[in-house]
Amino acid sequence: MKFLKITGLIFILIWVQSCASRPQKQETEALATTKSFEEIAWADFFNNLKPLCGLSFPGRQIFMAEGRESWEDKSMVMYVDLCEDDAILIPFHLDEDKSRTWMFLNEEGKLRFRHDHRHEDGTPEDITMYGGYSDPERATAFYQVFPADDYTIDLIPRAVDSEWVVELSEDMAVFSYQLHHEGELIFQADFDLRSPL
Repeated sequence: MKFLKITGLIFILIWVQSCASRPQKQETEALATTKSFEEIAWADFFNNLKPLCGLSFPGRQIFMAEGRESWEDKSMVMYVDLCEDDAILIPFHLDEDKSRTWMFLNEEGKLRFRHDHRHEDGTPEDITMYGGYSDPERATAFYQVFPADDYTIDLIPRAVDSEWVVELSEDMAVFSYQLHHEGELIFQADFDLRSPL
């Protein structure tokens, strides 16, 4: 009899615990259905970039494919200039050339990466606003891949099978910008986040 009472008590305790944990599980499942993995990953990526806002960082060429003009001797600086819920803008200066801005944009729940190229007077260059949308299958809070979108391929036909990779080291020490074509690395520049200018 005593054994049956103890067994019954254990059963009741297990049942109460399972009931208590049910709402939390349902809450988690509800969150998963309202937010796609892509949205969660790029939101976390945005949050990792935001503390850099208002700061600038030195960079250097890590790799340039053979046959292309090397930027090894050029000064590189990235400026995390604007940080909003739907946009982070990062001008990238190459020596005195201030024509480039990297744009991370929330477009209808998707993360889009664009290159804004402008003349000195502020007017857009002919080749500008190219890039692509984040690939959700490879997206994390520290790593984003942007295959060239249709707009980019129409603008720059040779960009077919190109993709841009933007990576943050998990210790937030390095911001890496890369261009790949047909799976091969074409260009990489790394920026030292530990040494703001």
